[in-house]
Amino acid sequence: MLIVPIKEGENIDRALKRYKRKFDRTGTKRQLQVRKQFNKPSVLLRAQVQKAKYIQKFRDAENV
Repeated sequence: MLIVPIKEGENIDRALKRYKRKFDRTGTKRQLQVRKQFNKPSVLLRAQVQKAKYIQKFRDAENV
């Protein structure tokens, strides 16, 4: 549970903005999206390998 203390006289919009930023940093939304649908372990592994290849392509180009 996220708790955002509100200071006396603080604007509610500013407190809401702090809450949204804290919510994004915790990764709660991403976690909910992942849990919403079941993915087979083989599909997850394939996605990880593809991402690693994509990143490696840029690292190789940078080293050349």
